[in-house]
Amino acid sequence: MEPLKAPSHKPALEKILPQLGSSITYKKFSNEKPNGVTMWHYHPEVELVFIDKGSGKRHVGNNISYYNDGEVILLGPNLPHYGFTDRLTENNKEIVVQFLKEILGDNFLGIPEMRSINALMERSKQGLSFKGETKKEVAILLDEMEQMNHFDRMIRLLKVMNVLAKSNEYQILNASAVTIETDPKSNERIKTVYDHVRANFQRTISLDEIASLSNMTVPSFCRYFKKLTGKTFTQFVNEFRITHACKLLSETPNTIAHISYECGYNNFSHFNKHFKLYTSKNPSAYRDEFRRVVN
Repeated sequence: MEPLKAPSHKPALEKILPQLGSSITYKKFSNEKPNGVTMWHYHPEVELVFIDKGSGKRHVGNNISYYNDGEVILLGPNLPHYGFTDRLTENNKEIVVQFLKEILGDNFLGIPEMRSINALMERSKQGLSFKGETKKEVAILLDEMEQMNHFDRMIRLLKVMNVLAKSNEYQILNASAVTIETDPKSNERIKTVYDHVRANFQRTISLDEIASLSNMTVPSFCRYFKKLTGKTFTQFVNEFRITHACKLLSETPNTIAHISYECGYNNFSHFNKHFKLYTSKNPSAYRDEFRRVVN
């Protein structure tokens, strides 16, 4: 299996320009019109993403995880993330809504009626994933938003945020609240590290190799990476491999031994040990559970 290819363009603050006369950016993507933003990036806008009947990797802050059957994701300002779709993802539809928190105004967010939405905004700084009935309800509200004028879109956005604020069908993605520094030099360095892992996770990546790529000594790199992500580089690589294994277990009929090899593990028992450590299940139990859910 060919490894994921890292984006070639440099990371940068994504410039988001709403349509003239509007404070909200609304975009809809499909298989015929895919979302081209796949780089490691950030922006001051809050981002709300609906993915319909798709699956893929989430890469939010220091968290890498996998989703099935679509979801709704809410990201707070300046929370670094990759695009959630790639060439392996079969998405029916994707809707992205972006807006500055300031459009709601601090005084407005402070009134009693907005207390729950204000709390949602605070939680969004860690990245949130919504499922179940919440996802279904928000999907309809966002889909209808496409045909609305600017004023009605603003009212609809408040309704969507109210639905999310009242929901308990969510999980926190970046639970440790560790975000990547957003100065250009640090962003360039961490993006280089992440892209290298994405392109080479199927083989051994030594600390000497990754430290040299970052123009740092091994001890300096280890301290830098742990401070930024809250985990060691080895933990990060293993987490990336297991996340990819979850994807293959869910989407392919390949044997577990073959998947282990495809994810960079030459030792099958080592793969089983790491898989259970990160998912609390062994690979066969994970695949069986996924199939029961789908059926």
